Amino acid sequence: MALLRRDSLVPGQLLRLVLLHTAWEVGSGQVRYSLPEESKHGTFVGRLAQDLGLEVSELVSRMFRMVSKGRGDYFEVNLQSGVLFVNSRVDREEVCGQSPLCAIDLEVIVDKPLRIFHVEVEIQDINDNAPVFPVSEENLFILESRFPDSRFPLEGASDADIGTNSLLTYKLSPSEHFTVDMGTNDEKSKSLVLVLRKPLDREEIPEHILLLTATDGGKPELTGTVQLVITVLDVNDNAPVFNQSLYKVQLLENAPNGSLVIKLNAIDLDEGINKDIIYSVRSVTPLSESSMFSIDSNSGELSVNGKLNFEDTSLHEIKIEATDKNPHPLAGHCYVLVEVLDVNDNAPELTITSHSLPVPEDAPPGTVVALISVSDRDSGDNGKVTCSIPPDLPFQLVSTFKNYHSLVLAEAVDRERVSEYKILVRARDEGAPSLSASSSILVPIADVNDNAPAFPQPVYTVFVKENNPPGAHLLSVSASDPDLRENGFVSYGGGGAKCGRAAAPVQLHLGAVGERAHLWPAAL
Repeated sequence: MALLRRDSLVPGQLLRLVLLHTAWEVGSGQVRYSLPEESKHGTFVGRLAQDLGLEVSELVSRMFRMVSKGRGDYFEVNLQSGVLFVNSRVDREEVCGQSPLCAIDLEVIVDKPLRIFHVEVEIQDINDNAPVFPVSEENLFILESRFPDSRFPLEGASDADIGTNSLLTYKLSPSEHFTVDMGTNDEKSKSLVLVLRKPLDREEIPEHILLLTATDGGKPELTGTVQLVITVLDVNDNAPVFNQSLYKVQLLENAPNGSLVIKLNAIDLDEGINKDIIYSVRSVTPLSESSMFSIDSNSGELSVNGKLNFEDTSLHEIKIEATDKNPHPLAGHCYVLVEVLDVNDNAPELTITSHSLPVPEDAPPGTVVALISVSDRDSGDNGKVTCSIPPDLPFQLVSTFKNYHSLVLAEAVDRERVSEYKILVRARDEGAPSLSASSSILVPIADVNDNAPAFPQPVYTVFVKENNPPGAHLLSVSASDPDLRENGFVSYGGGGAKCGRAAAPVQLHLGAVGERAHLWPAAL
């Protein structure tokens, strides 16, 4: 098992590890570490056993085990040292996408006694993704009659990193006619535009070829480029114009395929074919949802072209282009922000992660029987989950951390009265209508020797004729014990009997081997 040794590190490396791999406790039973993404196999994460307050020498005997909840086996623990280390390379963008906080949750379980610890490993972003433009070459058609300060939308680059590593700046190759500017349409939408600085002359320069470079804010910086091919056009001097540059629409995620999103309308002040408009979807963000919407090229009706899913994408930014029918068309653009609203379409998920079975019938109240976790992919009230078990059972659910619960013994149990319990655990969300999930736990009760053997009656009276020969049968008795196996095996011992010449009652005091005892009179 690979593991970094402290004595193999130079002081600078040791200081870096101390700064990067800091751990602190959060409440009871939770430890948090931080780690840069792309760390190699064997990279030290933290002294897990020490931070959890566990003795390293007891890890094997207490059946120490670690479960990564749905995230793959990225980490491993050295059971000889109690150190948590990287088992396989973690790509933050693969695990968490562009979520601002990326953490992998681990569950550590030990027995004798049974305990569960929650460990969170925060994956820190590094600048390992360069900016990427949707295309390698973008073509623009600009009339020579356009005035300086005219602005033309460009397709910006995207960067899969987060934070400073994804902050992009743009630079255009030297040009006396053009520059680029980053404007903001809305708090959720930024636009990159090409700005005309000097009037164009198609007869002088019919085509401009420029290189646009995007640079991220990481260290070291990474860049991406796109070539702009600008064709200068003659005379169709009015581009279609929308009545607003940004439209906001809200749609429920269960909106059926074909649902109308919005009807757009652009106006072109030209005449004839230069006034007739064709609508098209220029781009959809995120790119993975590019086929989710379609627009009628003549009417401008934007419709849903698939199944929306709030849990996958809650906001779509759609760039719409309106072009006239001139052989050298002009284009107008607008953005449609579609906010997808959550509906309660995901039932809770219920997982029983560990059992401590069977339960001895002399187990004290508070004994942990099983560990249960619940989750729901919905948001808001639709994602709030409550967990319950039927009443009138000697068990109860105890919330331990977030959506984690322990099934514990609430009162004493008696195997001779009930030998096993089938417990239905139900998880229900707070959506309308509410959705639920359930799972059954079979809890057998283990026997302990808590019942003494018992005879049907405490005293037996036997009348014996005189002169019976030795060995003659007098009486058969039996005792019973409701316990199981060796706890229920009964043996017998003689308590003594007195016999006279006349028939007289005999009192038997019997104890324990076999199921019946026989009494014979002694010789007179």
